[in-house]
Amino acid sequence: MIGNLNHVAIAVPDLEAAIATYRDALGATVGAPQDEPDHGVTVVFITLPNTKIELLYPLGENSPINGFLAKNPAGGIHHICYEVENIEAARDKMLASGARVLGDIKTGAHGKPVLFLHPKDFNGTLVELEQI
Repeated sequence: MIGNLNHVAIAVPDLEAAIATYRDALGATVGAPQDEPDHGVTVVFITLPNTKIELLYPLGENSPINGFLAKNPAGGIHHICYEVENIEAARDKMLASGARVLGDIKTGAHGKPVLFLHPKDFNGTLVELEQI
């Protein structure tokens, strides 16, 4: 059911410093910051030859990233995202298998449907599924 690894998301306490690290120290191609109000984050995508890194920074006081950064002040891996061909079919399969789907299907940062799966059902890892 799952396809390629779409991205690894890293929550960061200082977006500009993280951008500089990837751009200047690692020589990566770094996109422009984009606000995603429906998700409470500002994201920046770093393009690699085989996948992407998504930097997540809190957008507002109610951002879910604030809680993550409170527990992990230096930041860290927040979630991994896998591609699926049909988000509704993937959701239904997950629910039938007993996995917990967090919230409803939303439009993600790439303008495509996404959903999240509970980390307790996936070895402690928050999983995002994105329809390709």
